[in-house]
Amino acid sequence: MKHDTLHVAALGPTRYRDGLALMDALVAARARGPAEGGCETGDWLLYPDHEPVLTVGRSPSEGNVRADAATLERLGVEIVEVPRGGDVTWHGPGQLVGYPVVQLDRVGRDLHRWLRVLEDALIAALARWGLEGRRVAGRTGVWLSEREKIASIGVAVRRWVGYHGFALNVANTLDQFALIHPCGYHDIRMTSMAEHMGRSGGRSPSLTDVRSAVTAELAARLGFQRVEEHAAGDAWTVAGIARMADTSKQGAAGDHPRPIQGAYPW
Repeated sequence: MKHDTLHVAALGPTRYRDGLALMDALVAARARGPAEGGCETGDWLLYPDHEPVLTVGRSPSEGNVRADAATLERLGVEIVEVPRGGDVTWHGPGQLVGYPVVQLDRVGRDLHRWLRVLEDALIAALARWGLEGRRVAGRTGVWLSEREKIASIGVAVRRWVGYHGFALNVANTLDQFALIHPCGYHDIRMTSMAEHMGRSGGRSPSLTDVRSAVTAELAARLGFQRVEEHAAGDAWTVAGIARMADTSKQGAAGDHPRPIQGAYPW
């Protein structure tokens, strides 16, 4: 695969554990490469559409999941521990979740620069719809005000391949963020493109349009000359695994991906 191309796959509805397994296998293949008897996978950007789920990183604080087990079961919301840094966040329909599986040579193997590149791409994409995204000092992610967060970012790295990524609230419900203290913060609220654009009588763009905008902004900042879109099945083929059965509600032992070398917070 060409090194100047970013390969993009919209995965469609994807159980969270299936998405983790795909990402884990693709990271392993990307890190291995031809020099170690593997194939040249190229760099990928995966867009899964997740069911409602809470994900807890490697640095959780007690009490940040506010709902009890009975409430989560009634709502059909699973909790999944994931090998990234940070605390708890929510994913679900209407949210744009992106997992860049990218060689971090493109950012000089600088993890802080990688976080800033992701933030910059999301801020630029929001600007296309007149939304002024910003950073808040000491708090990773993208914000519309000091107390309103619109996008969470949490990354991990293995052998200088970055993975995990970002979650941008486009038109998803905000109600289920009340189940948690998002990202461990007690003094913020989550917002969305739909909420802010609705205040001025506007309508939220489609996930497809936002996905295209974020892809273009990220590809430009990473120096890719081309973006190549793929069917969802292509990503599974390149990763070298079959699409997994539904395991998201089972919570079976051994479902979690292998340990990572570095993790950075939401």
